[in-house]
Amino acid sequence: MNSQFSTPMNEVNMLAKLADMKEEHYHQLVTLSAIMELLIEKGILTRQEIEQKAAELDRFITPPPYPTV
Repeated sequence: MNSQFSTPMNEVNMLAKLADMKEEHYHQLVTLSAIMELLIEKGILTRQEIEQKAAELDRFITPPPYPTV
């Protein structure tokens, strides 16, 4: 961070925000994993259905790195 507005305190604040985001992301991931496992255990969804939907959403969100026709 070589901006004229960058100060050591700004960098500390940015790193603290990043740590908070990382912690929140971890908690969201644990919650999502628990929900998925419960849905599978209860027979509401299969692991394959979840994997297929995840792949479908990933294709929708992430365009391929190469041009398509």
